[in-house]
Amino acid sequence: MTAGAADWGAGRDWLDAAWRAPASAAEAFLAEREQWALWLPVAAGAGIAAYFLLPGEPPWWTGPALVCAGAAAAWLCGPARLAGFLAGWVLAVAGLGFATADLRTSLAAAPMLAERLGPVEIRGRVADRETLADGSQRVVLDQLAIQNLPPNATPRRVRIRMNEKHTAETGIGAVLSVRAVLLPASPPLAPGAFDFQRNAYFQGIGAVGFSVGAARAVAPATFSLGLALERLRETVGARIRAGIGGEKGDAAAPLAAALLIGDRAGIPEPVLAAMRDSGLAHLIAISGLNFALVAGMLFFVARGLLCLSETLALNRPIKKWAAVLAFLGAGFYFLVAGPTPPTERAFLMIGVVLLAVLVDREAISMRLVAWAAAAILLVLPESLLGASFQMSFAAVVALVAAYEALRHRFADLRAELGIWGRVGLYAGAVVLATVIGSAATGIYAAYHFNRFPLYGLAANMIAVPVTAHWIMPWGMVAFALMPFGVEHWALAPMGWGARVVIWAAETVASWPGAVAALPAMPPWGLVAATLGGLWLCLWRGRWRAFGAVAIAAGLSSMLLARGPDILVSADARMMAVRGGDGLLRLWSPGRSDKLTSETWLRRAGQRDTADWPRAGERVEWADGSSLACDRLACIYRRDGRTAALIREQGAVAEDCARADIVVAAVPVRRNCAAALVIDRFDLWRDGAHAIRLDGGVESVAAGRGDRPWVAKREPRRRATQP
Repeated sequence: MTAGAADWGAGRDWLDAAWRAPASAAEAFLAEREQWALWLPVAAGAGIAAYFLLPGEPPWWTGPALVCAGAAAAWLCGPARLAGFLAGWVLAVAGLGFATADLRTSLAAAPMLAERLGPVEIRGRVADRETLADGSQRVVLDQLAIQNLPPNATPRRVRIRMNEKHTAETGIGAVLSVRAVLLPASPPLAPGAFDFQRNAYFQGIGAVGFSVGAARAVAPATFSLGLALERLRETVGARIRAGIGGEKGDAAAPLAAALLIGDRAGIPEPVLAAMRDSGLAHLIAISGLNFALVAGMLFFVARGLLCLSETLALNRPIKKWAAVLAFLGAGFYFLVAGPTPPTERAFLMIGVVLLAVLVDREAISMRLVAWAAAAILLVLPESLLGASFQMSFAAVVALVAAYEALRHRFADLRAELGIWGRVGLYAGAVVLATVIGSAATGIYAAYHFNRFPLYGLAANMIAVPVTAHWIMPWGMVAFALMPFGVEHWALAPMGWGARVVIWAAETVASWPGAVAALPAMPPWGLVAATLGGLWLCLWRGRWRAFGAVAIAAGLSSMLLARGPDILVSADARMMAVRGGDGLLRLWSPGRSDKLTSETWLRRAGQRDTADWPRAGERVEWADGSSLACDRLACIYRRDGRTAALIREQGAVAEDCARADIVVAAVPVRRNCAAALVIDRFDLWRDGAHAIRLDGGVESVAAGRGDRPWVAKREPRRRATQP
C-alpha cells in the first residue's frame, strides 16, 4: 500500500468516527438512563445561578412561567419524543430553582444601611455573640431601636464589635444599650471578589460597626427556643475551654470547641493560618466529617449494646433502632452546633443516610447525595454561591463516585487480608480519600481563596485519624459527662489530641512552598471545571472521561485570564499597578486597608508586594514599562499607553493633557482630555475599579447590578472646577 493510500485510509477512519460520534453519544446517553435523575439538582442549580447573574430583579412570574413552560413541553412531547420530554423537565426544574431563589430573596428583604451612621445610641437584644482571640466580642443584635433612624429604615439585625473594656457581662437574650458607629456591610473590594454585602443580606444583617462606649444591660434575658439553644451552645463552649484549660496562647481549648460545636472565635490567627496552609481548615468547620463521626459512633455503639441481648439481636430490627438513636444524637449535635448553612447541609446529608438504613436502601449512593443537594438548594438557594456548599458537595460527590467504583475491590481485598493487612488497607483508604477530596475541593479553593496547600496529604494523614479515633470519641464522652459536671475527665485527653493536630498543622505549614498562590480564576473556568467534574462523577460509562477535558480547560483559565493593570479602591485611598514583571505594586497614602491589600494580592496570586516608588523616584522594567512619582501624582507607562494616578488636585490639569487614562482620588472636571477618566465621584458611586490599559474597565457596581442586597446610596453632584 502506498503512503497516499495509507493517509487516505486514516482520513476515512477519522471521518467515519466523526460521522458516528453523535450516534455513539446518543447510545451512551440512553444506556445511562438510571443516572439521568442525578442531573436534576444540576438543572436547579443552573436556574439559581441564572437568577443571581441577572443585572436586575426579574418579574415575579418569571420562575413560575419557566416551570409551566417546561412542564407543558414535557407533557406535549411525552416519552415518545425523548429529547423534547427531557428538555422540558430540565427547563421546569431550572425554573423551579429560579423561582426559589427569587422567593428567598424576597423573604430576606430588610432595610440595609447605605452610609456611615454615628456614633448613635443602639438598643437591641443579643441574638448571638462570640469572644475573639484578642478578648473583644462580636455581638449580633436584633429587635433594634437606633437613634436617628425611623423604624422603616432600621435593619433587622446589626453586628457590632466591642473591645474588651466595652463588653457587657450579659447573656444571650439580654437587651443592651450601646453607643456605636454603624457602617454598611462592605461591597466587594475588587470586581469579582467576595460580596460581603450579599452574604450579610441573606443573614439578615443590615449594618456592621464598632462600639465607642461601654455596653450596659437595660433588660434581663428573655426566653425563646432559639435563644435558649444559643445559650446552651455558649455554655457548652465555655465548659469545653475550661475543661481543657492550658496556658495563655494555647490553642488546644478553642480548637476543641471548634471541632465539637463550630465555635472558632477564640483560635489565634497564626493557628488558623497554619490550618489553612496545611490543608486542615476543613476540620474546624462543622461539616460532613464531624456529623459522620458523631452519627457513626452513636450508631455502632448503640448497635453493639443492643447486640448484647440475644433476644433483641435475633428478633428485632436493632440496626434500624440504632439508626434512629444515631439520628436523634445527630439532631442534638446539630442544635448545639447551631443552624448555620454548613451544619444544615451536614445534618441533612447524615439524615438522608440514616433514612436509607430505615427503609432498607443503600446508605451511601449518589442518588441520596443528589436528593440532599436538591433539598438544600431549594431551602437555601444562595448557598450555591458560597465556597462552603461548593467545596463540601464537591468532596462528597467525588468520594461517593470513588466509593461506588471501588467498593467491591476493597471488600474483596479486606476479606483476603489479615489484621495488619487491614490496617494497611485503612491507611491506603485514608490516603486515597485525602487525595480525591483535596483534588475535588482544590478547584474551589483556587477560585475562592487563590491558594492550594501542596502538602495537605501529609497533614491529613496525621490529623484525620487523630480527629476520628481520638478527639471526637473523647468529645462524645465529654458530652455524656457534662450533665454530671465531670466532663474534664474526657476533655483532658481530647486536648492532647488537639495539640497533636495543631503541631501537624504548624509543622506542615512551615515547610518551604507549603502553599501555592494562584491568580484569580474567571467564572467561566469554575463553571467548566464544575461541569467537567459532574460529568466525570455522575456518569458510569467510558465517556465520563471527557469530563477531564473540561476540568483541564477550567484550570487552564487561570493561565489564560489576564489580570487588571490598575486597581483602585472605592475610597480612593489605595491603588495598585501591575509592573513589567507581572507583579502588583500597592500604594496607600497613610494607614493601609489590610483586608483590601490582602484581597488584591491574593487574587493576583501573590504573597507580598514590592515597594511603591517615593516622590522623585522611578521604577523601570525590562519590557520598557515604568512607574514614576512626585508628591502630587504617579505616571504609569506600559504598552505605549500612559496612565496618571492623581493624588492631589494640583496635578489634574497637567495630567489630563498628557495621559491616556486618568485615575484620581479627587474630583476631575468633565472636559479632561484623557480617553478614560475615573475620579473620586466615579469611585464613590461605582465602587472599586479594575482597569486595563487597552481601555477595558470593570467596576464593582457594574458587576453587581441593581439587586436588593446592593445598598443604595443617595446620588451626589459632581463638583465643577473653574
